[in-house]
Amino acid sequence: MAGYPRRRLTAAQQFFILKRNAICRGDGALRRRSLVWEFPATPSPLSRIYQVKIEYEEHSTPEVFILDPDLHVLAGDRALPHIYADHPPRLCLYLPGTREWLPEFLIATTIVPWTYLWLFYFEEWLLSNEWSARTGVVVV
Repeated sequence: MAGYPRRRLTAAQQFFILKRNAICRGDGALRRRSLVWEFPATPSPLSRIYQVKIEYEEHSTPEVFILDPDLHVLAGDRALPHIYADHPPRLCLYLPGTREWLPEFLIATTIVPWTYLWLFYFEEWLLSNEWSARTGVVVV
């Protein structure tokens, strides 16, 4: 209902939804108030396969890492764009503090598609040396 606040989702709820989502079919571990989820992602039919890891603690921001292949090797001597941490790279998927992601949102319908989109832009960047993220809604 409009005007009523949505409830924050538990790590268990997020885990169950990730497990049932076809675009992030993988495996993970559920702990008390946290989860780890790994899945292979291919952002386009011509793309390589990336091994993605999501770490989430209840009521915080999910962290997304690319475990394989090594993005630094793919980038060569260029600094990786739009990441927070280097080894393994932790992706910057949205502008922090803008409420683009909140604990009541589904990881499977926000963070996962944004990860695919980040990887798509990364592959474009490898070829063009320009990060050409476009605005707008993308549905995977």
